[in-house]
Amino acid sequence: MSDDLLKTYLFADRTVRVVGLNLGHAWQAAHQHHQYPEGVARLLGELTAAGAMLAANLKFDGSLLLQAQGDGPLSLIVVECRADKTIRAMAKLRENQPLPEQGGVQAWLNPGGQGQLAVILDPSRKQPGQHAWQGLIPLEGDTIAEVLEQYMAASEQLDTRIWLEANEHQASGLLLQRLPDHGGALDQASETTEDTTHTWDRACHLASTLRPGELLQTDTDTLMHRLFWEESLLAFEPQPVRWHCTCSHDKVLDMLRMLGAEELRDMIAERDGDIDVRCDFCGKPYHLDSVDSTALVRQLEQQPDTSEHGRLH
Repeated sequence: MSDDLLKTYLFADRTVRVVGLNLGHAWQAAHQHHQYPEGVARLLGELTAAGAMLAANLKFDGSLLLQAQGDGPLSLIVVECRADKTIRAMAKLRENQPLPEQGGVQAWLNPGGQGQLAVILDPSRKQPGQHAWQGLIPLEGDTIAEVLEQYMAASEQLDTRIWLEANEHQASGLLLQRLPDHGGALDQASETTEDTTHTWDRACHLASTLRPGELLQTDTDTLMHRLFWEESLLAFEPQPVRWHCTCSHDKVLDMLRMLGAEELRDMIAERDGDIDVRCDFCGKPYHLDSVDSTALVRQLEQQPDTSEHGRLH
């Protein structure tokens, strides 16, 4: 059960936005070339679903990046969601560090309590001097949903509730967001606030009746009817979400050139002449045989050394 469609609704009074998402093919592509432990796949899947839902309201051509990192066995998880509804995601594990048998964000990412969540808004076309915007908050909460709710309250000052579930086959989510009131006469302000608060509280109460596993087992339309069957919801056109990684053979070569001739010679010596690398995001393998790798070193030796460590992205 997966349609890889982002579906957005508004309550009749336009004060609450509801977003539902089931990712199947797009999520499976995220770990097609990875062998993530179950706990890592769950956290990364939840962050992927959340990122896609939060990016649904991007007002610019660019991307939203969610990056959680800490000192745990899972050192980093990153999700990038673009305005065209393409996504990619990655997770990095520390070597030789015991994995928790169970647990959430704190056990996997933040046992030392110093972890952070970064939220980055990166326009594709920047004005001169413009940089990506970044917000940072501590990793507080034991679920991805709790961490993101803390961020939305602290940084965006928007009442937001999020429900997330993921397994190896699917990543699903439900998001409620209370929209700011921009209208109404002054003498109607109190009544308007009371009405919108009632709608928000009711929406949260209805959504909180979700049972464990229900997000993964129910398509979005059925779920919306099941939760909000007494409400009049305005449905927007569904938006397809798909996996897209920007890695390529040319980008691999560019990354290797940045390492410099000396480091490439060391890599070739360690690996019997071949070079094998994988994209951090999709895990796709790239192979250079001894002929190609030697030619790349010779090319670098014939130009000034401008070595700078890089990474494939």
